[in-house]
Amino acid sequence: MEDTNALHLTERERQWAATMGGYAPTAGLVVAHADSWASFTPRVNDLEARTNAEALLLSPGATHGTGAGNRAVEEQPDEWRTCFERDRDRILHAAAFRRLAGKTQVFVYPEDHQRTRLTHALEVAQVATGIARALSLNVALTEAIALGHDCGHGPGGHASEDALNPYIDGGFNHAPWGADVTLAPLNLCVETLDGIRNHSWSRPAPMTPEGEVVSWADRIAYVCHDFEDAVGAGIVTPGQLPALVVERCGTTRSRQLGTFVKAVVSTALRTGQIGMDPDTAETLAAFRQHNYEAIYLRDAAIAQATAVIEVLRALVEHFSDSPNLIPDVVALGGLNAGEPLAVQAAVNYVAGMTDRFAFRSAISLLGWDAARLPRAITG
Repeated sequence: MEDTNALHLTERERQWAATMGGYAPTAGLVVAHADSWASFTPRVNDLEARTNAEALLLSPGATHGTGAGNRAVEEQPDEWRTCFERDRDRILHAAAFRRLAGKTQVFVYPEDHQRTRLTHALEVAQVATGIARALSLNVALTEAIALGHDCGHGPGGHASEDALNPYIDGGFNHAPWGADVTLAPLNLCVETLDGIRNHSWSRPAPMTPEGEVVSWADRIAYVCHDFEDAVGAGIVTPGQLPALVVERCGTTRSRQLGTFVKAVVSTALRTGQIGMDPDTAETLAAFRQHNYEAIYLRDAAIAQATAVIEVLRALVEHFSDSPNLIPDVVALGGLNAGEPLAVQAAVNYVAGMTDRFAFRSAISLLGWDAARLPRAITG
């Protein structure tokens, strides 16, 4: 009897459906393409082989992955991956990482071409791993720290830290929050968590050179791409850059990134420390100062931040008073309104929200006036 569903398939859909089980050219083998041909001579590359390769290839002082890694909860080693490769993979598959796609980098409700926290993390990882490879540092650890470094950020950009500060002893800082709260369930290695916790320059120095690399890569990436996004949004023009910046690293993101990355690599090779020569560091600082004045502290940005703070605090107050509306709290058996654990659960829940989910929740749960929400800025 003919499958009636098949009658409605297009020719393209029939071709795709025909590949469902792959192809079996010989017994014991299924391949992806009818004409698959690639072959090679396999070489054992299990955990022992990879660990031995690290010992030969990494620079003295680089961080080595050993066994299952130094974790809060002991685990068995993976058969193929080093401990830091496992950390990288866990972060990539974490919901907190995926939610970065809906969180502000500079602009709320980012347009398709504007950065989000997710694309920022990917660009930081690209810059950081490029530096790590050039210096023969541990690329997997570097990438894990870079991908996870902003997972503690709340919706609405850095204004979320100001919004959540009153509810956390010592204030809310996205860096330690990301390591100690958001990513804690992943049981990451101590070195990975330390790099995430301390990537901000206002924090103590990371315990590894890989963590130091991410600290520089984060600043290099956001200084360059935040300016490019602001140009695209019509907020600034390349001609407004300070003369020092134009002279030393140009007006294109490609040249700017190349200048700063080369400076870190060449300085590290010359001195044996992760840093930058004074002239290029002065250029990066001047670039960042310009961004602060022209982009982050402009009147529209301050108004946007004020709106973010108001709505996020209202959400925290709501969920602190009604903690059993938080899905994870219900799963754990519930909390009493207003108790310290309820407040922390509310902060954790609100901090994990994407921009759109937070603002939609304010409208649906609090009757928030949409006119009081942060306004998108488009190019």
